[in-house]
Amino acid sequence: MRNTTDISQILLNKRMLICVFTGFSSGLPLYILISLLPAWLRSGGVDLKAIGLFALIQLPFTWKFLWAPLFDRYIPPLGRRRGWLFISQLALLLSIPLFGVLHPEQDIWAIAYLSVGVAFFSASQDIVLDAYRRELLSDPELGLGNAVHVNSYKIAGLVPGSLSLILADYLPWPRVFMITALFLLPGIVMTLLVSEPLLNKGTPKTLRAAVVEPFHEFINRNGVKSAILVLAFIFLYKLGDSMATALATPFYLDMGFSKTEIGLVAKNAGLWPSVAGGLFGGIWMVKLGINRALWIFGVVQMFAILGFAWLAMIGHSLPWLAIVIGIEALGVGLGTAAFVAFIAHTTHPLYTATQFALFTSLAAVPRTFANAATGYLIESLGWKTFFLFCFVIAIPGMLLLLKVAPWNGQVATKTTI
Repeated sequence: MRNTTDISQILLNKRMLICVFTGFSSGLPLYILISLLPAWLRSGGVDLKAIGLFALIQLPFTWKFLWAPLFDRYIPPLGRRRGWLFISQLALLLSIPLFGVLHPEQDIWAIAYLSVGVAFFSASQDIVLDAYRRELLSDPELGLGNAVHVNSYKIAGLVPGSLSLILADYLPWPRVFMITALFLLPGIVMTLLVSEPLLNKGTPKTLRAAVVEPFHEFINRNGVKSAILVLAFIFLYKLGDSMATALATPFYLDMGFSKTEIGLVAKNAGLWPSVAGGLFGGIWMVKLGINRALWIFGVVQMFAILGFAWLAMIGHSLPWLAIVIGIEALGVGLGTAAFVAFIAHTTHPLYTATQFALFTSLAAVPRTFANAATGYLIESLGWKTFFLFCFVIAIPGMLLLLKVAPWNGQVATKTTI
């Protein structure tokens, strides 16, 4: 068991500062797609069904493991990690402002194609950031380092989900997208200033090795059955929460909240509980272990969904909006900290980019396919029943913990070098 000094030494070092920038860089483009884009489309007269289908633009996050081996195998001028980071970040900086020249109703297909491109560049950046962070952190630092990353990831959501929405009440949308894109610059500066991590021994020497060996190692590590259970758990653990928050911004708008109210109350009310949840979640994991953290934090995350059902019943109420969002953010902060630590622990150090991409791709499946149906479910069930449905579908992921991460046992798959 670590003492307070040990935890302070882990928290207050250069590697944790780098995790702040990796989280912010990773979260910003995704929140542009899932927060700012739906608000822009809804304000432009696009219906909920079409907005819900826009979740399909996130397919690159689901399939990123297909091109992740390229990032393990080939090395650009700045290095294997920094080089690919700079390329993907520059592509994001150039493509996001292009939304501002399009019109939601008239250019819906062009917006869809551009969104897929942004998602592809964002998913590519995530592949490299995840690999870099896994190679940067030692095993004792995984829980806290990933918690810092998740916190910064959430803070990044305040730019498109809060600041940009407030600006949209006063500035034209082209200028809003341009200002939002400029927040990518800190991540680009980080990429240019940090050092390339030391390459693990066994770095793939051929493209075939980069593609085949990561999957072979994972499947054969503890057997096919264990691998299937782990993949099922990764898919289901955050399914309910992901669907419940898929159309959060349109939900707030339908409840009668203005874009400024959403920016000031809804988003900021979730900031500190989310940060506290992620940070304390990482610290608690040092004492609890990943298994028990997945149980405790998962229960909080699941029951937080019911707050949305309550808000759907009472309608426009700023105090209740702040309370519901705060509780949900706390639950998600805790659950995500444990979940990301589980994925990092399950990743073999020799095949970082590909395996991390495989696991996070699977975790993105609900956000892509299931969330695409949320508009239709809401139209059919109504907001309240929809949120109750999301609570129910969160249960199977919790039940899988009995096999994948038993309370007093070891994580289902253990990596060794």
